[in-house]
Amino acid sequence: MLAPFFVIYLVFNLFPLFFSLGISFSAWDGFNEAVFVKFENYIRLFTRDKFFYQALFNTVLLLCFNTPLVILAGLLAAVFLKDFFRRTRGMIQLINFLPCITTPVAVGLLFQLMFDVKTGVVNGFLDLCGLEPYYWLGYPWSARMVVITMTIWNGYGYMMIMLTAGLTTIPDELYEAATIDGSSWLNSFFRITIPMLKPIFAFIITTSIINGLKLFDEPSLLFVTSGQQDGAFGGPERSVLTVVMRFYEVSFRQFEFGYGSAMAYILFIIIAFVSFFSVRLLNRDNQV
Repeated sequence: MLAPFFVIYLVFNLFPLFFSLGISFSAWDGFNEAVFVKFENYIRLFTRDKFFYQALFNTVLLLCFNTPLVILAGLLAAVFLKDFFRRTRGMIQLINFLPCITTPVAVGLLFQLMFDVKTGVVNGFLDLCGLEPYYWLGYPWSARMVVITMTIWNGYGYMMIMLTAGLTTIPDELYEAATIDGSSWLNSFFRITIPMLKPIFAFIITTSIINGLKLFDEPSLLFVTSGQQDGAFGGPERSVLTVVMRFYEVSFRQFEFGYGSAMAYILFIIIAFVSFFSVRLLNRDNQV
């Protein structure tokens, strides 16, 4: 009875893990015989691949904007729905959660149409205000802003649901006692709500950092649907090229599977390192 599980786990989990580790020390295009090159792929990654450092910079930059903004948006949505929209809370929660279950291709197409230089609704609004249309997807910083906006819109509903679950664990008696003592809504928010949500914050911040380091769908699909050519992979001047996009490029466009595996393991080490220290930092008050 246990054999099917172990067979599937060995074939689809452990074997790919160790196989990719092995080919990370070789040069292999997926067709010819792999050639053992020792640590050459890792040396190349850190010394000769300028796009890897650019991708790492873009990933960290997008992460620094995405994580606090998407958590803040989810927190505000959860708190306002709990305190001010009790009767219609279920319906509004569903509406806010819909972007999370929308397919990434549809999201990329939607934002490409919204920020299109000729027919986009954003430039249409600028035209109504008497402003000139702007090529949002044609310049580095505006392209990053579009990606940040897209990731926030796509992810804040999940944060809202997680924080709403955390809010339900806070006893109403705490707010009632604070109100009797003359505490304002804003003071109760910072003195009661935020401290009581600390375990939830520790979880969503850690998972947001992990997902931010693995960012791939939003920037890649945005520019694929906008008709960018292969030479523009990663947006204008590769301004939204992430580490996972760089891994996809070298592995499945250039067919350098050994080098791509080395990049994947370096990303794994970075994620493990950042996750470990973020958990330790966020839970330091609970450590004995």
